[in-house]
Amino acid sequence: MIQQPLPTLAAWVEAFANADIPILSESASEIALLSEIEEARGNMDAHTIAESLENDPLTTLRVLVHVSSHCTRLSVEPPETLVGALVMLGVGPFFSAFAQPLDVQTALAHRPEAIEGLAQVVRRSRRAAHFALGFALKRQDQDVVVIQEAALLHAFAEMLLWCHASSLMLEITHRLKTDHTLRSAAVQQEVLGIRIDDLAQELMRRWQLPDLLIHCSDERLANDPKVRNVTLGVRIARHTQHGWDDPHCLAALPDDARDVGQLLNIAPEAAHRLIRGLDA
Repeated sequence: MIQQPLPTLAAWVEAFANADIPILSESASEIALLSEIEEARGNMDAHTIAESLENDPLTTLRVLVHVSSHCTRLSVEPPETLVGALVMLGVGPFFSAFAQPLDVQTALAHRPEAIEGLAQVVRRSRRAAHFALGFALKRQDQDVVVIQEAALLHAFAEMLLWCHASSLMLEITHRLKTDHTLRSAAVQQEVLGIRIDDLAQELMRRWQLPDLLIHCSDERLANDPKVRNVTLGVRIARHTQHGWDDPHCLAALPDDARDVGQLLNIAPEAAHRLIRGLDA
């Protein structure tokens, strides 16, 4: 467990590049159940496994990192989606590699407040993926699955920090709750010495994850429609995480609707209805 900020972004990347990626406890239980079915019947396939695990950003990340490491050694392009990664890995090797994965409840057994902090990020990430999927379908984007996955994984570095540096994340949370005028990126810089988004980008490159996934997650490419699609899904999930009647949400939603309207070439009023409809 990291208790103090590391000196540089490179030091953070080094610390996390080979760190264990815990998965959600329900995913660990699901993998055990699927493994029993595979042993009994032998008819398990990659699509069934993916459907059972696709809402867990940590499991998705762990599978992608695991498969990308093999692709790097073989000098082949890594698959862009969880299903593709499972197909490349194979059912048997998947169950062997994930026979006893570290789960969040075990990793953070001594820090229940960190479990709750992580759970909030996971819930927000699932909502981000849902919004991003809805926008991508409206755009008829051919990379809709990657866009959805990029939104789901957008906060993965924040999740890993909750798992491995929970004291620092609790400090960030405390400061932001105490003073609502503070900018999250500024507080991250003060407490961690880095921006979490920068850590995420560097880790994805270090792990050599698929280029399209890295591209869709890079907020510096804000004019790219795919990136904008992901960014808006993430942004709206963050603004609405405490409910539609939250003052922060009410203040942000007009700008969100305007930007979604620009992305989809529809009026802001129609975009507002779409956003609310996606969350129905």
